Amino acid sequence: MKIGVYVYGIAAIAYGITDLVWGEFDPSDQPLQAWGDHIPGARIFAYIAAIWLVVADAALLWRQSRRSAAASLAILYGIFVLFPLPRFYWGPHVHGQRAYVYFGVLGDVCQEIVLFVAAVILWKSTLSKSPSERDSLSPRAARLFRWTFGLCSIDFGLAHLTAVWTVVPMIPKWLPFGASFWALLTGIAFVLAGVAIISGVLDVLAARLLGLMLLVFSALALAPLIVSSPHDHASWGANAYNLTAIGAAWIVAEWLATRPVPNHLSSSQQGKRALA
Repeated sequence: MKIGVYVYGIAAIAYGITDLVWGEFDPSDQPLQAWGDHIPGARIFAYIAAIWLVVADAALLWRQSRRSAAASLAILYGIFVLFPLPRFYWGPHVHGQRAYVYFGVLGDVCQEIVLFVAAVILWKSTLSKSPSERDSLSPRAARLFRWTFGLCSIDFGLAHLTAVWTVVPMIPKWLPFGASFWALLTGIAFVLAGVAIISGVLDVLAARLLGLMLLVFSALALAPLIVSSPHDHASWGANAYNLTAIGAAWIVAEWLATRPVPNHLSSSQQGKRALA
């Protein structure tokens, strides 16, 4: 998990720094404003959470402090999961009872859930009692986290596929085949990755490729936002968040590689998973 941990930790430090610089939560990925436009103490809360992110993720990079840091991050990302929840009410009232509205709002929630899952996995991996025991998660809890991460990936894909027009503007115009093609392709890739992670068929490879796809998205779509809008908090926040999600995907990938092969897989499928 070393590469995933470093990407996850360093990117989240940058994420916290952006919140400190602007003195607010990133409106695109930490939508506290979903609870109202004038929340008492919102700025103080943002500063506390930003410092929390920076300190906890810095501690995450050292093995000696990783357990407490991962537990602390799991709590913080659990709080962030609550931020977009009011959109389940306001979204349909503003945009109507449409599938893309629900997939989009659920995607906002899943953005923080995937970071939460990675933090819990790191925390539980530090609680193992022996070198051969890679984490202390029970089979039921491990299955829950596998399904949760996989379903989040599926929702990201369905959000792309049901609202292609929201993805198209982020895709560079110089790419061949047109922006709609890449929006649809990435949506399908998200869904397939989620299905693979849930089923256990090529799950490790799927999680690794998911992180790689997000890395390509950072380079082609998100990094240019910093150049075009250097004074926009959302530009920096989107890049920092996406890099943190890359780290989360790679943490999950290496964790899946240490888990027992699901019993429902055939011998040939088990071989493919081992090769991944």
